[in-house]
Amino acid sequence: MSVLARPSVATLVAKVMQRVTVMAERRAAGRGSASSWHARFPEYPREVRELTIPTSIAPARATVYLPPGDEPAPPVHVNFHGGGFVMTLTEVDDPLCRLLAVEAGTVVINVDYAVAPQHPFPAPPRQAYEVVRWVAEHGAEEGWDGERLTVGGQSAGGGLAAAVARQALEEGGPSIALQVLHYPPLDLATNARDKRAAIAKPMLRPWMADVFDTSYVPDVHRRADRLVSPAHPSDTADLKGIAPALLITAEYDLLRAEGERYAERLRRAGALVGHHDVAGFDHGYDGLDDAKAREVYALIARHLREATGGRLT
Repeated sequence: MSVLARPSVATLVAKVMQRVTVMAERRAAGRGSASSWHARFPEYPREVRELTIPTSIAPARATVYLPPGDEPAPPVHVNFHGGGFVMTLTEVDDPLCRLLAVEAGTVVINVDYAVAPQHPFPAPPRQAYEVVRWVAEHGAEEGWDGERLTVGGQSAGGGLAAAVARQALEEGGPSIALQVLHYPPLDLATNARDKRAAIAKPMLRPWMADVFDTSYVPDVHRRADRLVSPAHPSDTADLKGIAPALLITAEYDLLRAEGERYAERLRRAGALVGHHDVAGFDHGYDGLDDAKAREVYALIARHLREATGGRLT
């Protein structure tokens, strides 16, 4: 076993990574470039307000992106950022949220959720579900239509979105029109060293999984939980009735195979709207390639619009 897979070591490394991330953001702010993510896709304006959502885990801060136009109650999309369940990377998703608000005509709620190791499993997926339930229930006073609700996320955020959809299925709501799972981790029960990518050196490495997975779910026996590893063969529950899903994988991603397995499972349950594989790209490609990011984000926006009453073109 790698030393990084020891809970005490993984916790220490995760906290160091968190501090480094915070320090990098502060240095960027000092140079006047804190809004570098805001500068991407300048044709999509940034009209936002801040919101705090109460949950049993902790209050969840969120940034609410407002769509253009004067629709009194537009649909609402809840976004969960990536970061290995460890790092708070809400600003990284700012370009995505702005594009979706405009192109899908939806309110986008970008959630700053509780991360490990401070909040290990099952806290993050429970908080995520409570956030989505609150969003569904408070549309009238907040200015969106909670009955036209979608959820999604990238990387770890995609895993949380899948967990939200699963809890909504099991607990009788809220009704979710679409779950968007963008290169999500869906099988933490399988050791990363037993996963294979299409290239020799994918972006995600086993040492990262040691830190992220151990920080998030320290007890290896709990990693087969349905809210952590719905693509693992041990989860055989009937998913009929789960929210329709758009699942996006990347050809070179270490997580591609588990995404494909889950897509097939959703297809058998009659819940797969689409599976899009991004050819020639790896995990996190959209943070590096503006053209490909625009293309895939536009695909997501079209599916959101269709799911909430628009027309898919």
